[in-house]
Amino acid sequence: MIIGLGSDLCNIERIQASLDRFGARFESRVFTSVERAKAARRPFTKAGTLAKRFAAKEAFSKAVGTGFRAGVFMKDIGVVNAASGAPTLALTGGAAERLVAITPPGHHAVVHLTMTDDHPWAQAFVVIEARPGGGSV
Repeated sequence: MIIGLGSDLCNIERIQASLDRFGARFESRVFTSVERAKAARRPFTKAGTLAKRFAAKEAFSKAVGTGFRAGVFMKDIGVVNAASGAPTLALTGGAAERLVAITPPGHHAVVHLTMTDDHPWAQAFVVIEARPGGGSV
């Protein structure tokens, strides 16, 4: 069953402006070390890479129904790649706690993520599915 759905559209030029103005301080405040490393490997599309991840964080916060409050912080939501290469989210802190809180008893949550960009826009969709049984996929 679907227990959460979120989407976000992010302007890549807005992320570039934040990078230009605040540099590493902006990156370290918003993005995980894994996300920053991936963006660093893409110097010509760094802002787009980070914008997609920014949109994914926003989409997740909407899917769990809190936005960035109630203990859910951007750095607690990190975009990683599954073994298959598909993007997914690694959650810590308040984001992980909120996911557990909305998952029905006897179920485990599976987070589905898709991201895309076409300059000047980056977009992400998050679907949170509750599957019967324990453990996560």
